[in-house]
Amino acid sequence: MKISITSKEYNPLLKRKEITFEVNHEKTGGTPTRLEARKELAAVLKMDIDLVYVKKMTTKTGTRIAVGTANAYDSAEQVKLVESKHILVRNAPPKKPEEKKEVAEKLEETETAEKKEKVETTEKKEEKKEGQLNG
Repeated sequence: MKISITSKEYNPLLKRKEITFEVNHEKTGGTPTRLEARKELAAVLKMDIDLVYVKKMTTKTGTRIAVGTANAYDSAEQVKLVESKHILVRNAPPKKPEEKKEVAEKLEETETAEKKEKVETTEKKEEKKEGQLNG
């Protein structure tokens, strides 16, 4: 499997590199897994594998070349803030189906906790406004 980066742009707002790549998988056979592509991209970019996430990867019809997009983040905190839950689950190492569900549930729990905090803060702001209007 040979990987080559076709384009790389830095997005300062999201603190990540947005990468388009091609994988020549003539010798290995089928399309490589996301995990294999992540490992190769991390090696080419000289980054930690936990900061590289493959968003999409498809094989061109009739060829043994896969084209994909990936994001390489500056920090793990930025990954948690920006990257979608389903992308994190897809890029996780292969596990038993039960463990994948557990990972998805944990991510949902953290998201719901964050949403509750936002709702509580907005409710407090509304109460303050009502108190100021009535007083």
